Amino acid sequence: MPRQADPHTVLDPVSLAAELSAAPPSCGPVRLVAVDGHAGSGKTTFAGVLSARLDGAPVLHLDDFATHASFFGWTARFAEHVLTPFAGGRPAHYVRYDWAQGRFPPPPDAAGTAPAAPVVLIEGVGAGRCELRPHLAGLLWMDVAPEEARRRGRRRDGTELSGFWDEWTRAETTHFAEDPSYSYANYVVRRGAQGYEVRRGPARQR
Repeated sequence: MPRQADPHTVLDPVSLAAELSAAPPSCGPVRLVAVDGHAGSGKTTFAGVLSARLDGAPVLHLDDFATHASFFGWTARFAEHVLTPFAGGRPAHYVRYDWAQGRFPPPPDAAGTAPAAPVVLIEGVGAGRCELRPHLAGLLWMDVAPEEARRRGRRRDGTELSGFWDEWTRAETTHFAEDPSYSYANYVVRRGAQGYEVRRGPARQR
């Protein structure tokens, strides 16, 4: 069942983009905005939609930082290559993890970069985790029940990745049990027949 958010205030992506652009910078000159939610909930797609409404704001994908060995052990790497440079007004430089090869390829084969733009989006499971929250200007939660999100993800990835999904589901369940970022979401995003609906999240109701 979807989470219950504030039923009175509904925004479209354009209005959401305007609010995020007007927020105070949160990491140096950058307004870092996290798009969190269960795997398969549509984070990447919505981040792309929101980026377009933000004049092409850069999008950082946490799949580039996580690894097979540690799905959620990427915070130190993210801080070194993204948070610290942004705090100093410098661009982020990092190496994308190759999930097919199971390693970080040597640069420049998988080099990634992002400017210290006015708004930068972070999308992925755990984007709103406690280590990142002090650096965020906004936290969005994709409001899809975990069972439905996993069905979508398994359907997308096919049966050959069913073993990976079993392992991932255990890790994700543990992560959100220990660090329920939904409780800190400023906005809750749902996709309906008429497009995306954005409501005020739990953090706005306190």
